[in-house]
Amino acid sequence: MEEQKNSQTPTPGSPNPSPKKGPKFNLYWIYGLFAVALLTLQFWGPNFRGGARQDSFQTINEKYISRKLVDSMVVIGRTVEVYLDQDSLKAPGNQAMQSEFKQREKGPQLVFTIGNIEQFQRDMDAAEKDFALSERTKISYEEDTRSGIMSFILQFILPIAIMIALWVLLMRKMGGGNAGGGPGGIFNIGKSKAQLFDKGTKVNITFNDVAGLDEAKVEVMEIVDFLKNPKKYTSLGGKIPKGCLLVGPPGTGKTLLAKAMAGEAQVPFFSMSGSDFVEMFVGVGASRVRDLFKQAREKSPCIIFIDEIDAIGRARGKNQMMTNDERENTLNQMLVEMDGFSGDSGIIVLAATNRPDVLDTALLRPGRFDRQISIDIPDLAGREAIFKVHLKGLKKAADLDIHKLAAQTPGFAGADIANVCNEAALIAARKGKSEVNLDDFNDAVDRIIGGLEKKNKIISPDEKKVIAYHEAGHAVSGWFLEHAYPLVKVTIVPRGEAALGYAQYLPKEKYLTLREELEDRMAMALGGRAVEELVFGRISTGALSDLQQVTRMAYAMVSVYGMNDKIGNISFYDPQNEGGFQKPYAEETGKIIDDEVRKLSENAYNRVRKLLIEKMDAVKIIAEALLEKEVLYKDDLEKLIGKRPYDEVIAHEALVTEQIVTPAANTTEADQTTTPSTNA
Repeated sequence: MEEQKNSQTPTPGSPNPSPKKGPKFNLYWIYGLFAVALLTLQFWGPNFRGGARQDSFQTINEKYISRKLVDSMVVIGRTVEVYLDQDSLKAPGNQAMQSEFKQREKGPQLVFTIGNIEQFQRDMDAAEKDFALSERTKISYEEDTRSGIMSFILQFILPIAIMIALWVLLMRKMGGGNAGGGPGGIFNIGKSKAQLFDKGTKVNITFNDVAGLDEAKVEVMEIVDFLKNPKKYTSLGGKIPKGCLLVGPPGTGKTLLAKAMAGEAQVPFFSMSGSDFVEMFVGVGASRVRDLFKQAREKSPCIIFIDEIDAIGRARGKNQMMTNDERENTLNQMLVEMDGFSGDSGIIVLAATNRPDVLDTALLRPGRFDRQISIDIPDLAGREAIFKVHLKGLKKAADLDIHKLAAQTPGFAGADIANVCNEAALIAARKGKSEVNLDDFNDAVDRIIGGLEKKNKIISPDEKKVIAYHEAGHAVSGWFLEHAYPLVKVTIVPRGEAALGYAQYLPKEKYLTLREELEDRMAMALGGRAVEELVFGRISTGALSDLQQVTRMAYAMVSVYGMNDKIGNISFYDPQNEGGFQKPYAEETGKIIDDEVRKLSENAYNRVRKLLIEKMDAVKIIAEALLEKEVLYKDDLEKLIGKRPYDEVIAHEALVTEQIVTPAANTTEADQTTTPSTNA
């Protein structure tokens, strides 16, 4: 039951969405530019002084000093600036040089580097002797003492300053990237990662977007009303509940209900996942729990929502092989914080999980999680309401029957229905339609249940015939078994990774399952294998998923539901010991269970084999029709082999029930999700 997504709307749950901003200009930019400028002057500075040309002393000596063109030199550190005599450049024979240095008359015209000042003096003395320079033509050179300060800064002060700046920047980053620190920094690793939705934060999801959870909404809305109007309840002596646990299968809308609660409460709402408490460092989880409740007390009254709380709330000491001291420390701190604040503090802890059986009993006791709100798979009326929510954004056909869609999707959770609507829209767009009709929704359901259609898969005629008879066996056995699910569609079009064909049924929505119903389902699942033996005299691997289904049901009947005379009214199912290495029964009892499961499977196979021998004509008719059309619906089967004999009885019973017990007509529940019989 996720909200219909829209590319134009901000993502729900994100506080104050804003467009992405570019890099921020701050003081570090100035520091960086200053450092780059100093380094540039250090290494390339001479080249920028009047545009002087870099050359070697030997070249300058032979080309300029020997011809008495140098007027003076200035020594700056290890760099020497050369100033040429402009009068000498204008002499005949030097026109080329004059034009070369015309743009640099003020100089320096040339620069070169030296090892040290003593060696430079010796080189200049040698040049004066070699070229017999007179007093008039001697080159004057002087050392610029002001450059020593800059050289000292560049060589000693600048590297130290850069190291200090990098260290400060690193520390700030590790501390969270700002002066106050923040979550994610090495020094703030114990800070809570909870996302705060305050009064000014806009959350786009409200209770109007939550459909099919009427009972759960009433419970949650009462908590919201308590936070808004506490005197209404405290005037009668009532106390605000400390915690509320949302329990239900995946996709039923637990997180969506919490988002709607954040949108409706108009009080600070802290949201985080159970895994956010877990970290590689010891003690971090407990520290984050303390920080979370500290922030919550400052914002009281408020709500704390912890999604997937089983990540930290697993029972302690159940399995010594998988013990985790850090997780248990986090859980202990959570227990202390939840029971540590007073009842009138105005802090409500809301949590969601799909594994309530693994949670610690201390976490579930009154005074911590006072309420458990069960969010189940929606019934027919709930699915219809969910479809209405998700169909708002679709361009659907005017004659689309929403009630029929809800009836064809028993066992679908809210997330599954949202996926069906989205897939139907994509399929309609792929076909170039201007609106989404019922056929697109049927294709979407097939796509989700059976997988992607593989029309190009090459199947030999012999294999195709085996598949057709196999599926016909399922269809006929389900058609004539009283407690089997009514058939919706049978096809031999390959789907998914291994499904070469499948039969889709419509489970009855009910809470209890009779022994006879389980036996008929096992027989129906083995109908494909029985037809292969009867028609072809051999069996194939196509019954893999059927055998798995039969084995699961048989073991459940014997060891879980107590539906076996030898084992008796005993259930070996223990959710607290799930995944344990020790079985809850002796080895001899295990052998008896295996023998009884084998007997159940053999009895179901013999029953359906006997039935199919009697109805072999119907099997052949349906198989040939499948080879011709590849897909058959319930109406096609009624035309080929007549109406299902038990449909009239079921319709009559439903009519009587509807007349006598009207309020309970829509309170049934699917006992399992619609799944096809797939063949490997």
